[in-house]
Amino acid sequence: MIRHLAVLALLAAPVQAQQIDVKPYGDAERVDAIAEPWEDNIATYANGDIRLALLDMVEPAGGALKLVVISPPRDELGFRQCRVIGADGMGFYGLDFAARQANYHPQRGLTLTMPAKHHTDLAPKGGDYRLSVTIDQQSGRITTEVRK
Repeated sequence: MIRHLAVLALLAAPVQAQQIDVKPYGDAERVDAIAEPWEDNIATYANGDIRLALLDMVEPAGGALKLVVISPPRDELGFRQCRVIGADGMGFYGLDFAARQANYHPQRGLTLTMPAKHHTDLAPKGGDYRLSVTIDQQSGRITTEVRK
């Protein structure tokens, strides 16, 4: 009985706002997860200093897609930082990598915007929005924004 009440309480809980995560690249994201075909899911900007790749982790099915950003600044060995962008502690339900748009602003950096979807209990096929990722090459700061 208590178990059933706990499940009902979870189902009745309000839907939380989506959180976009930017974290260091780790063992959970593998290079062989770059979505096929690679040539359609990898992009370079800033004379090759910024690289972006779409990952398809397959699972969880409701959040299998992630973005990898490789960008300045470089460390003492010359390696760029590598960050993974996901949503709600996992990935995105959908990312339209081919529809991405890029815009550069000298004070903010490079901003990439693309249609995205996230899985919710109320919208299992995904809630639509636009994901913006801004990469500041000088500071290394990567910020995200979600717009309906």
